[in-house]
Formats: sequence, C-alpha cells, structure tokens
Amino acid sequence: MDVVVTGIGLVSALGTLDDGWKRLLSGKSGIRHHQPFLEMEPLPLALVGTKPADLITLIRQVLADALQDANLTLPLPDCGIAIGSSRGFQANLELLASEGSSATDCVTDVTDGRKTEVERSLREFGRGKSQKAREFPITDSDFPIPNSQLPITNCQFVNFLPHMGAIAAARAIGSTGPVLAPMAACATGLQSIARAVDLIRTGECQRAIAGAVEAPITPLTLAGFSRMGALANNGCYPFDENREGFVIGEGGALFVLESAELARRRGAKIYGRVSGFGLTNDACHANAPELGGESAIAAVNQCLKRSNLAAIDIDFIHAHGTATELNDRHEALLIEKLFHPGIAVSSTKGATGHTLGASGALGVAFCLMSIKYQMLPPCVGMKKPGFELDFVRCARSAIVRNAVCLSFGFGGQNAAIVLSGNR
Repeated sequence: MDVVVTGIGLVSALGTLDDGWKRLLSGKSGIRHHQPFLEMEPLPLALVGTKPADLITLIRQVLADALQDANLTLPLPDCGIAIGSSRGFQANLELLASEGSSATDCVTDVTDGRKTEVERSLREFGRGKSQKAREFPITDSDFPIPNSQLPITNCQFVNFLPHMGAIAAARAIGSTGPVLAPMAACATGLQSIARAVDLIRTGECQRAIAGAVEAPITPLTLAGFSRMGALANNGCYPFDENREGFVIGEGGALFVLESAELARRRGAKIYGRVSGFGLTNDACHANAPELGGESAIAAVNQCLKRSNLAAIDIDFIHAHGTATELNDRHEALLIEKLFHPGIAVSSTKGATGHTLGASGALGVAFCLMSIKYQMLPPCVGMKKPGFELDFVRCARSAIVRNAVCLSFGFGGQNAAIVLSGNR
C-alpha cells in the first residue's frame, strides 16, 4: 500500500515551511549568538523567536499548519498520531523542580493560539470537552510527594510526561485512534514517521499525523552537551574540514500521512510517497557510532530493499550531518561505501541548527520540497569540504525522483527513509 504525504507543518529558526525553504535555498542561517540563561555564557543557538520556545506552542503551530496545508477539517476521530520528541517537556520539568508551581505558568494549551481558521477549529473543539474531562483530578493526598521540599501541587508533573505532546495533539483534533510518542534520540523524527506508515499499512487507520517537535534549549541540555565537548563555539559547519560541533536548535515538522487511495478519493495534493524505511540499533556505545558502521549500513540497505530501489536510484541524500568530528566522518564513510560517486549530499543543520529528535522530520520536509521543486538545498556553513563527496554548496536544480533522509542518534539509533515522487 502506498502511503503519501498530503500536508506539512514546519517551524525552525529559518521560519515556517515556505519562508524557511526560500531562506534555505538562498543560503541563510537562523543561527545567532544568544544568552537565554544569565548564568551561562552566550552560545550560538537556532531559536524560533527571541527566547526559548515552549513545546506545546510549537506543536500547536505545526499541527495547525499541517492540517491547513492538507485541507482537513476537524474533528478527525479515526486519525492516528505518532509525534515524538527526544527532550519532551524537559524545560518545564527543570523549571518545576527549581520554582515549583510557577513552572506551569509558561505552558499553553495546544488548543490556544493564532486566529487562523484551523487554529480556531482546534481551540473550539478542545473547549467543547467538559472541564472535568480535561483535568487530572488527583490531589496531593492521593499522590504524596516523597520529597516535601519539592513544591509541586497536585500532579502537575503528569502534564509533562514524555507522551503528553502527542496526547495533546490527539485531543486537539478529536482523535480516539492510536497515539504513539516515539523517543529515539536524534532518530525520533524518522521513527515517528515509520510508525505512522505502519499504522496505515496495517489498516489500523487510513490517516495519521506524524513527525517530531523539540524545545530543547534548557540549562541542563546546554550544560550536558557542553561538558561532552559536542557544542560549537562559533557556528555549525557540517562536513567541513574545520567543523567544531553542533549548534542546538528548536522547531519541528509534522506531516499528514494518508493511504494513496484516501488521498486521491478526496482530491488531496500529494507531496510524495514514503517508499520505505530502515531502523536499526548499534547496541554498542551511548554516544559514539559503531566503528565498522555495520548497523547503520544495515538500516540503509533495509530501507532500500523495502522501497524496491537500488542505491543507484537515489538522487539526493539529506545527511544527518551534525558537524561533530565523529558523526560526519562515520556518515561520509557510509555514503562512500553504499552510494554511487557523484550523488548529491547536503546537511541543513548549518541553517536550522541541530533540532535533536526533530532533525529527521525537518530533513523529510526538505526532501519533499526538493522533490516538489526539483531543487537541492545547500550545505549551509560549509567553507572547505572535509570529504570527497558531491556536497551541494549552493542551491541547484536537479532531477529528484527519490531522496534518502538519514538520522543517527545517541545510543546507536540508526534510521533511513526514502521519499519518492508521486506515481
């Protein structure tokens, strides 16, 4: 069964889908030096706004944009949900631990937001439910907190469990279908899309909303990656000879996936097909790839096999390309080994920053835009290539029938997905 993409909602430091795509093609970057926390030195970051974003706010925005793009109206009771986030509500939890109940002041409901037609529908539908059904009626006495010094009232932390972003999206669209919330480090976005494709192909639903969103700019996240030596001091330069690490970014992308039959029946526009995917795990190291790359190679081969394609059929690779020493070397070797010389390669993290679990979702969106416009996005930030590959230095036109998006995450998570033009 063919599974097609009929709607895209995206937000990153470059902007929303169309504006971000134009800025990407022109070689712009959304990375700037910021100091979001006074106790920390300024760092290059890729913020959507002027200060760190809230996860629910980002989910609300891309969900509304995806539904509007797909020309869908609410409710969607049988729609599946597969929305992941590797960081989830970590920002809220850090604030909750340090400031208590005031942490919830910054949280907005997924049904609030901008006054577009779709978002009004989201808001009105969400408010149509009884207030009782929308609360967690558990008192302090029902759920005592062992550490009385942590000033958490009621069960506020339940609102910040990792899967609550996906649940909020389901509530907003009125879905009582399956809800999945994958977490697979930087491979989260591709895993979420893969799981949604499975939901459709197995007949559990004919339509699903899938992707990943991250609001990862928190003191703990920045301090942790800084202590690891993974963060750049100046900027993000994927596959560059003088790359210095990644730049954390926020944002995400959600997709409306449908069976091709349903999409054609309702006359929906189609960006392309999810031809196949491959998912493996190194079972080797927490934050370094397997030296031989066998599991990563297996993921790509699995993806090609399920897509009924050979490596020679791939026209463009959207690489993970984090600009770290290990990842870029590992990924370049994999590409050299599996694909034909001269295949176009790009990483867009020099423009959007590394959105962690959402990075694969952004990559899929850019692959679909490449197929739609027959244009290849540049490897923004590259000055001197560090590897003998055909990197896209400037945006260029090309025949793009099949594109591969790659993601590699901590814990040895490997993911590959093929996007193809509509049949």
